[in-house]
Formats: sequence, structure tokens, C-alpha cells
Amino acid sequence: MAKKKQNTENYLAQNRKARFNYAIAETFEAGISLTGTEIKSVRAGQITIGDGFVTIHNGSALLTNVHISSYVQGNQFNVDPLRTRQLLLHKREIRILEKAAQEQGVTIIPLKVYLKHGFAKVLIGIGRGKKKYDKREDIKKRDQERELSRRFKN
Repeated sequence: MAKKKQNTENYLAQNRKARFNYAIAETFEAGISLTGTEIKSVRAGQITIGDGFVTIHNGSALLTNVHISSYVQGNQFNVDPLRTRQLLLHKREIRILEKAAQEQGVTIIPLKVYLKHGFAKVLIGIGRGKKKYDKREDIKKRDQERELSRRFKN
């Protein structure tokens, strides 16, 4: 029996501005510690990671400022939508993230949220903030590539 390939285009949430605002150096895949009603909301796509970031506290990685909407049928089991959630990473990966976060101008940000084998995973990246002129260069390159593709298409 052949193994099924994971569909990489099936993301529940994506931080599109992250690659524009930050130069991503390295990425890690981490699990998220969620309650029962939270995972149901995530599977329904009720998650926003645009303002989120990762902090390292007491040897554990914490996902902060990520909004997971309350589950409609959750009633009393719903929790605070903006609560801090623990990320599930190896100690070695947490040490790498901790060293990176101590540098000036470096932020750890969530890039994508997706399901893998039934578990919610988040792709986090170590990003260094871009200056305004770097962003302008990116826009210029993107416009040039778009123009070239139009010309070769015709």
C-alpha cells in the first residue's frame, strides 16, 4: 500500500506578512498544546496568527498572542481565545531558539498552522526585521519577475 503524500497547500492559517517584514533564517515544526474545544476550532480554520510571536520562558517555548476563536458548541469548556499556549519542541531546538531570541533585532514568529496526522502543527521561523530599503528591494524584484513572466507569456 502506497503512502499518502502530505498536501503542503492545505494550511489552516498563514502569516503572509511575515516573510515581507522579516528575513527568515531558520524554521522549525512544533506541535501546539491545545484543549479539546481549541483543536475543534483550529480544524474549522478559526485561528489567526498574524500578531503572534514565540517566547522562551523557563526552558519551554510559548506561543503568545495567537487568537483561536471559541468553539460554538463548547459552552463551559471554552477557554480564553488569546491565552498563551505551549509549543512542543525538543530541548535542543528550544536551546537554539533561546540563543537566537537573545540577539538584538531577532524575533521568533509563527509562519503557518496546519494539520499533520491529525495533530495541529505550527511552522515557526527565526526572523530578523527588515529595514525599509530591504522591503523596497523585495517589491522591486517581485515586480520585475512579474513583468518578465508577462513578456515571456506573450
